[in-house]
Amino acid sequence: MTATTHEPVYLKKVELAKNLGVSPRTIDNWIARRTIPVLAVSPRLYRFDLAAVKKALTEQFEIPAEAR
Repeated sequence: MTATTHEPVYLKKVELAKNLGVSPRTIDNWIARRTIPVLAVSPRLYRFDLAAVKKALTEQFEIPAEAR
């Protein structure tokens, strides 16, 4: 049995915002605060790996059950 590797699927900002249920402005804020990983292709062109973004958000904002 072979292990499958994560093949990144890169999304545009609007696609990422729609996937996460937030506004594109929120994505801009997260980029500025370095909350989420971003691939800066050029100064105005960003791409996002959905799995990596979700992982970063979970690590940053998840509240463990025992802490509630």
